[in-house]
Amino acid sequence: MTEWLEKLLHVDSTVELWWVIFGFAAQAMFTARFLVQWIASERAKDSVMPVAFWYFSLAGGMMLLAYALYRADPVFILGQALGVIIYFRNLTLIRRAKRRPEA
Repeated sequence: MTEWLEKLLHVDSTVELWWVIFGFAAQAMFTARFLVQWIASERAKDSVMPVAFWYFSLAGGMMLLAYALYRADPVFILGQALGVIIYFRNLTLIRRAKRRPEA
């Protein structure tokens, strides 16, 4: 690995480099949820929250939580862990509502 890349990404090994790449992928997944929500809202000409938003939130949140655990950052861990619980709960509520018979 080149020295400039190590300095730029604050890594000192190949393992660290792969974790940083994973962290960037996690952040991209988490950011994609906003793009999904924005596109859905533009199409509906109203502010909407598509179910895909919650799936991207959960996937990105879990990936960021894994990265935070690897980095052993308690602030980052707490923030992501709480978010993952909320995203999972929203998906559970959505699934439950879809199973209810229409009145």
